[in-house]
Amino acid sequence: MKKLMFLTLALAGLGLASCKKNDNASTTSSRVTVKMTDAPGAYDAVILSIKSVVVVTGNGEHTLNVGGGPIDILRFRLGKDTVLAEQDIPAGTIQQVRLVLNPTGNKVVINGVAYDLTTPSGQTSGVKLKFNDNLTAGVGYTLLLDFDAAQSIVTTGNGKYILKPVIRGIATAVSGVISGSVNPALSFPKVLAIMGTDTVGTLTDVNGRFYFPGLPTGTYSVHFLPVSPYAAKIVNGVTVSKGAINDMGTISISQ
Repeated sequence: MKKLMFLTLALAGLGLASCKKNDNASTTSSRVTVKMTDAPGAYDAVILSIKSVVVVTGNGEHTLNVGGGPIDILRFRLGKDTVLAEQDIPAGTIQQVRLVLNPTGNKVVINGVAYDLTTPSGQTSGVKLKFNDNLTAGVGYTLLLDFDAAQSIVTTGNGKYILKPVIRGIATAVSGVISGSVNPALSFPKVLAIMGTDTVGTLTDVNGRFYFPGLPTGTYSVHFLPVSPYAAKIVNGVTVSKGAINDMGTISISQ
């Protein structure tokens, strides 16, 4: 038991500082990852130059900048996708997502020849996608933008092509939360959530509360390592489900 205690304390020391630093933000925000996938189209390539993704919630607009250069969206189909942006935003209800394209760099390649795609609706405010999904604080989400290449490119009949994106938006929870409190709060335990070889650590606050956001789904052992003279405690079989908060209630720590 002493050997296990030493190991868990060492693991906690590696990650507690960063976990403690982000606890307040994680109880009010959600980690959002924006990905894009494609439905097939009869083209050699469809190159999109994406500037940003704007997520509109009840708390306002949140701009996620897109790194990297233009992407060939046709490379990401039949179950494949690519990450456009990732950021913490305040929890709340998603009302709209806007995909903002750069005014140049968008092209379609047909029979080996590249043609510029004009993007009248995507150059300024962005291509608007309606959402009505709740972001739960501490839970990670993926916003999947399903681009339909076949319906999104329109020919003008004089050798020019217009991009009028047809995109379906899907919001999916990808993680869950473990929370709870300890009694007495003065035991000030370090708390570890352990699943297999993965360990996440945090500290209780002055009221004895603890909070583990963004945990992968699975079954965890939660270890409580209090200050002396209180005794360590382990709670096994704590499950994490996508989009859900598992509140362990009050955990009593004895001397």
